[in-house]
Amino acid sequence: MCPPEDAADNRPRTRSGRALDELTIEALREGRVAPSDLSIHAETLHQQARIAEESGYRQLARNFRRAAELTRIPDAMLAGIYERLRPRRSSYTELLALAQEMAALHDAPETGSYIRDAAEAYREEGLLRPEDLDLGE
Repeated sequence: MCPPEDAADNRPRTRSGRALDELTIEALREGRVAPSDLSIHAETLHQQARIAEESGYRQLARNFRRAAELTRIPDAMLAGIYERLRPRRSSYTELLALAQEMAALHDAPETGSYIRDAAEAYREEGLLRPEDLDLGE
């Protein structure tokens, strides 16, 4: 985990804490750019959420807050979540359990709410896997 951004320096930061203007082609060629330098910092997303909220873009603000939550989730877990959210891959009960897990275990309430909303929409549209169908997961 990288240190939080200095309040006096509110430039957008990468997950590693580097300022975006430090990411140059020259730095890349010299091997001074790490994979974590190519991911956004959660605080940058929170700043964007505040700006969106203040500008009246509530849904955009929610999306930024959810994205900030997802920066704490390991990539392999994210891939699994996306797979489970594909149509007919999960039952209603499984999606509700996933929503609860995200909110409770990963401190990701916006993501949990999003998954609950998806479960409801999938149920309305007939996009859920039947509860009694086991796909060997």
